Amino acid sequence: MNPARTSRRKIAFVHDWLTGMRGGERALDVLCERYPSAELFTLIHVPGSVSPAIERRTIHTSFVQRLPLARTRYREYLPLFPVAIEQFDLDRFDTIVSLSHCCAKSALAPHGARHLCYCFTPMRYAWDQFDAYFGPERIGRAGSAAMRPVMKGMAGWDRRTAGRPDRYVAISHYVAGRIRRYYNREASVVYPPVDTGFFQPGAPEPARRALVVSALVPYKRLETAIAACRLAKVPLSIVGDGPERRRLESVAAARPGGDVAFLGRLTDEQVRDEYRRAAVVLLPGEEDFGIVPLEANACGRPVVALGRGGSLETIVDGETGVLVADPSPEAFADGIVRAMAARFDRAAIRSHAERFGRERFGDEMQQLIDGPTL
Repeated sequence: MNPARTSRRKIAFVHDWLTGMRGGERALDVLCERYPSAELFTLIHVPGSVSPAIERRTIHTSFVQRLPLARTRYREYLPLFPVAIEQFDLDRFDTIVSLSHCCAKSALAPHGARHLCYCFTPMRYAWDQFDAYFGPERIGRAGSAAMRPVMKGMAGWDRRTAGRPDRYVAISHYVAGRIRRYYNREASVVYPPVDTGFFQPGAPEPARRALVVSALVPYKRLETAIAACRLAKVPLSIVGDGPERRRLESVAAARPGGDVAFLGRLTDEQVRDEYRRAAVVLLPGEEDFGIVPLEANACGRPVVALGRGGSLETIVDGETGVLVADPSPEAFADGIVRAMAARFDRAAIRSHAERFGRERFGDEMQQLIDGPTL
């Protein structure tokens, strides 16, 4: 840890919500270590769901925190998020760092304060992935029709507030392109951190089994992984939870011949063991960046991923994994078979992941936050 020495600035971190340790929270974890006196603002906080470095912050939540079932069904309050994020009182701070995949970037910084947005992605469901979240096959024809004007309004608000940050920093060049397209803003790129000190090769030796580590949400395209493993005759373990779990369990049970284990949420130590046990890790969706492939690589395991989006920036085809051009189950099954037959250099895979470590991320972000201008 390298706490910032130039911490006379009064810094506030604004994060969408804190309900678990995913990629965004791991980036926040590094920043909390670097800036131990910073305060944290978030729509919803589930105590104990994030790292000690985050939990030790002074954490301010919005009114959404007090609404019924908000801790488990907070996504259903999405139309309230614009009002909630704008009600945070940030007048005491001269530096705002928002970490945003939904609405944190729209926090209202006081006059004269600097606002840097570390952007994971512009709001997917309001822009180009409405059908994946709210299409008729997901929530029914009536529900989809009702949500369409709501999301159109969210997209309009998202665009109108795009000028609030002084500077955007994207998690990948792919996301920088989305920021340019939807916000008409330029963004520099700082890749998110991978804890290569924790994720390391070790026992047990891999079995002939594929692994997915993912939130169970629509755009992850996990039904492709299930179908591909059935075609390749390779057992599949799925780590993670989310609103799609019941549907995916039904998909797996409806088609005979597959071996799919839903493991739910696991501890970091258990996830690391699953990486080590897997012969190959799968990434069937189009990712904005993709922490999972690099965590798998840090454990010496190759990845089979869709060759679009952030995967093109994190996976070296033929060296750290296999990139699949076609998102079909048949193409993914072929990629799984090729990856399992290949002889990957585990040391080279590990070395590639080390380029994305925590210290590198902390140094690059600290340079931007502490710089004289944004």
